Order: sequence, then C-alpha cells, then structure tokens
Amino acid sequence: MQKFNVVLAGYHRSFGHRPDKTFICLIFDSESSKWRKFVSFQDDYFTHMNRNQVVYLNGSLHWLTGSCSCILVLDLKCDIWGKLLLPEEVICGTGIRVHLLELDGNLSIVQISEAWMTIWLLKNYDKEEWEMVDRVSLRCIRGMVPGIFPISQTGQYIFLATHKQVLMYHRNSRVWKDMYSVENSSTLPLWFSAHAFRSTVFSCS
Repeated sequence: MQKFNVVLAGYHRSFGHRPDKTFICLIFDSESSKWRKFVSFQDDYFTHMNRNQVVYLNGSLHWLTGSCSCILVLDLKCDIWGKLLLPEEVICGTGIRVHLLELDGNLSIVQISEAWMTIWLLKNYDKEEWEMVDRVSLRCIRGMVPGIFPISQTGQYIFLATHKQVLMYHRNSRVWKDMYSVENSSTLPLWFSAHAFRSTVFSCS
C-alpha cells in the first residue's frame, strides 16, 4: 500500500465568535498510523473556492490566498508554511478570476476574464519562474463565462464547468466540446467537485 497523508486544517474559532488567526493543522501519517499537530499564526485567509482548490506537489500542499496575493505552501515533511509569488501579470479584480491547478506535474495558474483565459506554468519551482503557456479566446462560450471555472487540465486538454455542464477545450485544435449537460429543465445548479484521477491509495482489484 502506498504511503499517504491526511490533512485537517482550519482556523480556531471559539463558540459564538469569528475565527481568529490561529491556524491549527492535523496531519495523519499512514506509515506510523499517528496524527501530529502543529499550530501557526496565519493571516492570509482562504476563500471558500480557494480552500477547496488545493494542489499537492513536491511534498507540499498549495492554496491560493483569498486575495490572490500569493500561493500558500504547507510543507508536510517539515510542518512549515511558506509562500510562492504569482506571475506579475496576474491580477484579481472585477470580472477577473484566478484558479490554481496542476499541469503535467507543475503548478499552474488559470486566469479567466470576460474575453480570455490565460494559463501560466511554474517552470522553476525553486526560483519561482513562471511562463505563460497558452492564451485562449472565450468568444465561442461568451454566455457561459461569468459562471465558468476550470476543474482539471493536461498538456492537450482543459476541462471547465458551469453549474449546468462540463466543457472540454482541445489545445491543439482549439475546439470546444460539450462533455456533460444537465438534461432536465431543473433550475437548481449542478454542484460538484472534480479532480484528475491518477491512482488509488488502496488497490481497486
């Protein structure tokens, strides 16, 4: 069985009060079958969306901050928090959304505006060197842009979703394809989480 970690992390909150800046983290190690705990002072809050968009890479977990000012890094080996800078061209503001994903074993930033989707790749992790690898026109899906968000990507494809459907964009042919749509006329949104499948902790056989 592969070694794995389970991380439970959140801000301390006394009953009836707002969360303070004390960040408590519990990490389960499958090799020792034990939990360890460490407490730190963390003043960069996650939004609900960014909290769920975590990327595991180089033995660390990565989150975007709620303000998109940087990427927070939790080193699971040393129990230490760190930060990575975003590309200088990446901005957050009205009509612009920023998402953190993985791309071919590297960190990737996807910035979506009203007309364009720009994809950045962290080419050198230690030196924090970013490279823009794609810029996609969103003209063909203009009506969906306000509610669309990326859920997974590879070197050839990027999958995005709205509350009603899942779309696939083929980078080489620059063609959009509808992968899944809600068939009935329900007005309720399609809430879900989607992640790229790599392997299982336990054998499927």
